[in-house]
Amino acid sequence: MRISRQRRVLSEQGVTYLMLMFAIVLIGIVTTAAAKQWKVIVQRELEADLLAKGIEIQNALAFYSATVKAGRVMPGEIYPQTLADLTRLPKPFLRKAYLDPMGHGEWEYLRAPTGGIMGVRSKSYAKPFRQHDFPLAVRHFEGRNTYHDWVFQHPNPSSAQGVQQGTAPGVGVPSATGSPSTTGGGTSVFPSTQVQPSVNP
Repeated sequence: MRISRQRRVLSEQGVTYLMLMFAIVLIGIVTTAAAKQWKVIVQRELEADLLAKGIEIQNALAFYSATVKAGRVMPGEIYPQTLADLTRLPKPFLRKAYLDPMGHGEWEYLRAPTGGIMGVRSKSYAKPFRQHDFPLAVRHFEGRNTYHDWVFQHPNPSSAQGVQQGTAPGVGVPSATGSPSTTGGGTSVFPSTQVQPSVNP
């Protein structure tokens, strides 16, 4: 009788142990899935922030160049030496000198042949969730493989694409070597092989 009772107790303990192990495994699976989902949510938020701040910087570069050139007869664009230059009073073109949301630090700057910052790009090589349906200001981002391929610059390749749809030829964008760089059909690009990352000021 005593042996039978001991076997029953041991059997119940074994079942309890198995249930406990199953619960631990289940909790681990749920936690892992929740962590992955949270990571996706965070990346999507940072991606949207990158687009918003990048487009704002791109627009600020265009307004800065147009304002500085106003009333002057000079060829080419004029660019600021730092992003902080775009925030100077009395007429700031940018609310603040933003950092790279995806790289969590300074941007990689695209320097114009004549000096100054003509564009920025993230230092992150992560794959974007967004591949299509970009805002008109950056529609040239279609199908780009990494955030590092998202180049926010002036002149803007997306604007050149808009011109190309008409009868006017595409507009060349100065490359890092100082000569215009275009793809077939006149669409301006900034080839990664020609971009020379600058040292952050």
